[in-house]
Amino acid sequence: MRVLVAGAGGQLGHDVAAHCTAAGDEVIALDRSQLDVTDRALVHGAISSARPDTVINCAAWTAVDACESDVDRAFAANALSVRWLREACDVTGGHLVTISTDYVFDGTLDRPYHEWDIPSPRSVYGSSKLAGEREATERSAVVRTSWVCGQYGSNMVTTVLRLIKERDSLSFVDDQRGCPTFTADLAPALRRLAVDRRTGVHHLTNGGAVSWFEFVQSIVEFAGKDPQMVTPISTADLDPPRPAPRPANSVLENSVWRAAGLPLLRDHREALAELVAALTSRD
Repeated sequence: MRVLVAGAGGQLGHDVAAHCTAAGDEVIALDRSQLDVTDRALVHGAISSARPDTVINCAAWTAVDACESDVDRAFAANALSVRWLREACDVTGGHLVTISTDYVFDGTLDRPYHEWDIPSPRSVYGSSKLAGEREATERSAVVRTSWVCGQYGSNMVTTVLRLIKERDSLSFVDDQRGCPTFTADLAPALRRLAVDRRTGVHHLTNGGAVSWFEFVQSIVEFAGKDPQMVTPISTADLDPPRPAPRPANSVLENSVWRAAGLPLLRDHREALAELVAALTSRD
């Protein structure tokens, strides 16, 4: 394939570009400095020039709390940009794969969310990503994922590995649950969607639902520290409180992927152990 990766400077975009290159694809990897996806003229110019078979859109503004105070920027980065990408792909015949989030749900269900559940975002970030899903239209593949971690960016794993060097104890919430997802596993799944030119909404996460507290305990454990240094707190106890509300239940059921007979992503603990080992080996 000839693949254009938007947002290639981020942790997911980096691994998507690397995986596609390793698979033998011709990859045009563009970071924000090379392609501002909020600029319609630039988007159309890049795609009409490259004429990719597939555009994998990893570009987004994911600063959840900052989105609350800058609605226009959030919708430009996460929604209108997808319109420009969809328009350009329509002109060239390229297939669009774009990334969305668990934040499109309010988190109140007592079971995992599947692809046909009705979204109800509680935050500006979630609302902007849902708008991006709608801009993608049914001709694209929309991938909702959650709690993304990789080697080449800032995420919960890198944050915890830094904190355990500075502190003797950590506190994390135990009333928000989700599925950690690792770019090393998500990137190949995104390429599979592109190769097959699949459309519609897909939930894609690694296996195993945990709270943030439990996830951080695992990070600490794999880093060779005592997991008991992590104590649970409630979201209501966060000081200062976060501007954007978080869904209590972020667990995504990968129903479409499973029903299509595609191999589910592995358990998150296996991927986490590999990531911690890779990151700590740099020290």
